[in-house]
Amino acid sequence: MNNPLAKNILVSVVAEYDIRHSFPEKNKYVFRYKVHIHNNNDVAVQLLRRQWFIFDSSGSIREISGEGVIGKQPVIEPGNAYFYESWSPLETPMGEMWGKYIFTAKGVGSFNVKIPNFRLEANFKLN
Repeated sequence: MNNPLAKNILVSVVAEYDIRHSFPEKNKYVFRYKVHIHNNNDVAVQLLRRQWFIFDSSGSIREISGEGVIGKQPVIEPGNAYFYESWSPLETPMGEMWGKYIFTAKGVGSFNVKIPNFRLEANFKLN
C-alpha cells in the first residue's frame, strides 16, 4: 500500500515517564506520549486504524492495533494537524515504540504511514 500521499503526512511523538502512575516496586512503569500528525497534502485524509509495537528492555514485544486513535477516526484537512495524547505501561524502565497508521483519502483508498521509533526511558535511567 505505497501511496504518494503517505510521504506528506508527518508524524512526530514526544514521550515522558509518568512517575505518578508508575510503581517500580511492582515492575509497572507508565509512559505518556504526545502525537502530532500533520497533513501536508492537498487533500483531506482520514486516520482509520493504528498498529503499535511496544518493546521493553526484557526483550518482550507487544502488538496493539485497532480502529482510530483514542476512540476517534479523525479527518485531517490539507495543511492541518491532529494532536492526541495517550500512554503505555511497561514492565521495565526502558523500552521503545513504533508502528503505523492506516489512512484513507477520497478516491485513493487506504495507505500506511510509518510512526517513527521513539524511546521510553524512566528519568532515573538517564544517568
